[in-house]
Amino acid sequence: MRTYRRLSRRTLIAAAAAGAVTGLVSPSRASALPAGVHTVGRVKEAADGFVQYSWPGISFEGRFRGTGVGVVLYDSNNDYNVQIDGTAVATLVTPGRTTHWINGLANTEHSLRIVKRTESTWVAGRFGGFVAVQGGEILSNPPARDRQIEFIGDSYTVGYGNLSGTRDCSSNGGVGRNTDADLSFGALTAQSLGADYQINAFSGLGMVRNYNGGSPDVNYRTFYDRALLHVDGDVWEKPAGWQPQVVVVGLGINDFSTPLNPGERWATEDALVADYETAYHGFLDKLRARYGRETFIVVSAASTAFADTVQRVAQGRNQQGDDRVGYWYFGDAALDHLGCDWHPSARDHRIISGLLNDYLARLPLNW
Repeated sequence: MRTYRRLSRRTLIAAAAAGAVTGLVSPSRASALPAGVHTVGRVKEAADGFVQYSWPGISFEGRFRGTGVGVVLYDSNNDYNVQIDGTAVATLVTPGRTTHWINGLANTEHSLRIVKRTESTWVAGRFGGFVAVQGGEILSNPPARDRQIEFIGDSYTVGYGNLSGTRDCSSNGGVGRNTDADLSFGALTAQSLGADYQINAFSGLGMVRNYNGGSPDVNYRTFYDRALLHVDGDVWEKPAGWQPQVVVVGLGINDFSTPLNPGERWATEDALVADYETAYHGFLDKLRARYGRETFIVVSAASTAFADTVQRVAQGRNQQGDDRVGYWYFGDAALDHLGCDWHPSARDHRIISGLLNDYLARLPLNW
């Protein structure tokens, strides 16, 4: 099982590295959502009128009147949840280019939400909007929520393999069929708080070192500023309306979960820790520059392997006068790790979400 875990993460990291260096796709234009659609996800306008996107957990919400509605998609790589009036009605598995119809509804006003369950670090998904049935109508888009949260991290934050119930996913559909970012701890927390959210997470990557030292020329920070992960040099244009009151950072599992290999650039574990800590401070500087001093940044740890270092980062920020950085440790939670490759299960994500809710409830948040 451990070998399978290593191979699956290496595949993700290799795909990321390949996309980072090819530069075959030109950076796309800034987002222009179809009429009647709300999202805070990182999207870019595509040449065919669709919007395209890469990060997991991106959702599109709308309102319509009528007995049915169509969802326009162009995506042969990702899976999607479809919800009507808050109830799941379909799971679309790599739907391709299609308009998926939901019919037989009461002839009244409804809400609609679709969410990208899976990761697609090497290719963009595309969404073309909602379509009313004959006699129906797509209504104005739902308003943005007052509360906003951003989740930054790795496979734990993605919800990697959380539906599996068995650690070896080679015979039950693989990681893709068993991942649902909408049931990750971040999504569950945001939904319980009535918040708009982004899940900007990338499996296998670390702050300075990726899983088992893979693809040493890139790390999570290589990709954070992008909307389209596979486009070298792509830059996401932050809209004025995206101003999260909370950012939760969870990076470090991949940096420290495997021993250093011969030939890696860190001669000792202490050197890796020092590099990680310096990079972490630089990353927090970036977040402060982007979101200002009022956003509360939560730095988190899921393992004792790097918990002390993350706590030291938070304490250092506090000592420098930034009292809106906090440290959250959840590595002692009673988790079963029955997701793919020893990742948290859906049950575990509910537990972690509850712990995060308790932690956030104690913070002086501006909402």
